Amino acid sequence: MIKFVESIFQNLSLWGLPVIMIITGVIEFGLGLYENKWNKNERILDIVCFVIPKVVIRPAMVYFTLLALPVLLPGFKGIFSWVPFFWGFFIIAVADDLTQYWYHRLHHQLPWLWRFHRTHHSAPYMGMAMASRQNLLYTIFFSQIYLTAALTHLGLGYAALFVTGLKSLITTAAHSSIKWDKPFYAKRWLHPVAWVLERLISTPATHHAHHADTNEDGVGHYKGNFGNMFFIWDIIFGTGIITRKYPASYGYKEYKQEEWYAQFLWPIFKSKKEGSELSANGPVVADELPENADLTFKTESLTPAAI
Repeated sequence: MIKFVESIFQNLSLWGLPVIMIITGVIEFGLGLYENKWNKNERILDIVCFVIPKVVIRPAMVYFTLLALPVLLPGFKGIFSWVPFFWGFFIIAVADDLTQYWYHRLHHQLPWLWRFHRTHHSAPYMGMAMASRQNLLYTIFFSQIYLTAALTHLGLGYAALFVTGLKSLITTAAHSSIKWDKPFYAKRWLHPVAWVLERLISTPATHHAHHADTNEDGVGHYKGNFGNMFFIWDIIFGTGIITRKYPASYGYKEYKQEEWYAQFLWPIFKSKKEGSELSANGPVVADELPENADLTFKTESLTPAAI
């Protein structure tokens, strides 16, 4: 058993993470954390979004990128192989996650881009089932896939793969319906650790807030908390909120249970749901920040005893 666990983490960037997600998903399902919200349409969408990108899309994109790079960048293979692992890891982690922060944020603020990302927010639940839930084109144009492949070609492959594995663990844990960060808030002697942790990386409390269906309860913050691996970008750019609480409900109120194929393949396939953003001639709606919004970083609902 110990050897199997070691093998999972040694192959995290290959088959390890999917195994962790499946095991966690089974535990979540067994605990009844999806309640009655995981209907047939949701199940198909989650499974398709989990399998196709991991088995077909991402491997193909990495393969063709590595095939094209020697032609596009002749003579650059391994040029940065002299960079120490620590510095390679640091540079890649910052570059990778900072670009994803803005990629993610723009998909919330620009109406046309929001339609490609809304699939990830349509799930009325949190958990491993929806962690990979994305529109196909959102995945294809996801810059981190190409960045990792390019850095591998340039000689930083080991550091790039390590960052990818660590980031996958953090973002996967942040989407889980298992609130693993609760003990850090409940036990006073862990409060200093919690203070650092919740400002450095995404946790269930901060990322669940991003998936809430409302901002009006003081807990949900779907117009912020955009950080993926690092939450610190939300602090720096004033889009973060920390409450150490979890939303009562997830998704968004305008969700019309659009067909799984429309959510996964829009605009190639349109929804038949009247009034949907994904339907033919549907309304263009953005999950955008309101004009003149106060983007000052906020820490709410933290009493002196809780800090």
